[in-house]
Amino acid sequence: MIKTTTLIAIILLSGLATSAQTNLSKKEAAQFAATELQTQMAQQKTKADAEWAAKQIQYKNFTMKFTTQIFGDKPADGRSLYISLHGGGGTTTKENDQQWENQKRLYKLKEGVYFVPRAPVDAWNMWHDYPIDELFSELIKSEIVMDDVNPDKIYVMGYSAGGDGVFQLAPRLADYWGAAAMMAGHPGDAQILNLKNIPFDAFVGGKDAAYHRNELVAQWGARLDSLQKVYPGSFTHRLHVYPDLPHWMNRKDTIAVPWLASFKRNPLPKDVIWIQDDILRDQFYWLGTDIAKAKQGQKVRVAVSGNDINIIDDQDEVLYIYLNDDLVNLDKKVSVSVNGKQVFNKRVSRNADIIKQSISARLDKGLIFSGKLVVKNGQVSGS
Repeated sequence: MIKTTTLIAIILLSGLATSAQTNLSKKEAAQFAATELQTQMAQQKTKADAEWAAKQIQYKNFTMKFTTQIFGDKPADGRSLYISLHGGGGTTTKENDQQWENQKRLYKLKEGVYFVPRAPVDAWNMWHDYPIDELFSELIKSEIVMDDVNPDKIYVMGYSAGGDGVFQLAPRLADYWGAAAMMAGHPGDAQILNLKNIPFDAFVGGKDAAYHRNELVAQWGARLDSLQKVYPGSFTHRLHVYPDLPHWMNRKDTIAVPWLASFKRNPLPKDVIWIQDDILRDQFYWLGTDIAKAKQGQKVRVAVSGNDINIIDDQDEVLYIYLNDDLVNLDKKVSVSVNGKQVFNKRVSRNADIIKQSISARLDKGLIFSGKLVVKNGQVSGS
């Protein structure tokens, strides 16, 4: 039988432990995050070793084969990663395999890992339908531990059907990319506003009239021109239309590689626009939502200045705002305004569980969060 004094001591110690996990100092949060990141990276390494041995990544009943080629010496801040998407699409397995082989030779890097996946299905939307987001998330986590890839130097590029994929994945997964390059693709219903914080390079032949690619890519460039004027300093982009070239651009698009390399991702932009695609996400940069309640087309825009958070637009039923000491000063009160009216002005605790969850999701040192706010019905609470 446990004595009363012993039981009281256990309860008090338990309370202290809980308090320590939910009221971390800035130093304690940083130390916990560093240790947890190493622990989870070691766990990912075991999984990645098997993937790299098989040269394929498995997600449920989908398999994505891949090849990698490493160029140059590893920089002090880690390698770059270029994910290069082949063409083909809704054709035969043989044709898509041939396009995959071609993509392996299409671009050369000065430095970095050239990662060429083989689409898990033979379909027109093979690079932007379920479960590409999950497969890419896994491949990036594995590249971080296998080749010491820097999460701020990850780029996506693709030709033809691969360009279709870039049009969709660049905005939908914008918080993953340092920059994106689209070659000879079709924009479809891609959410252009999500590109606010990543550079986008577009290439098309002027005679590439199939599916109106030449017209639509030019229109996309014009839209980006307009958005750059509306949001100065955002929507960095280039447009290349080669008037006399058809679908194959005679490798003129290779100039994309050094352009991509000139950028690094900003993991914590101060002004974020997020519109849900048909493939829903539960997080975008430092914003999140309950995916069970998310709907295609829902728009959120939130901006941060100092410790002031301004919710400009929020169509989500529940909005999460993830915080860390690089985005705001968590030693001071955080103010939140909705439609110009202040609805929250309190300290936000650093929480070990939130740190663990954010590391588990990405293994991304730039997106490790320790605090969280919940916005619902115009009201804000800490979590």
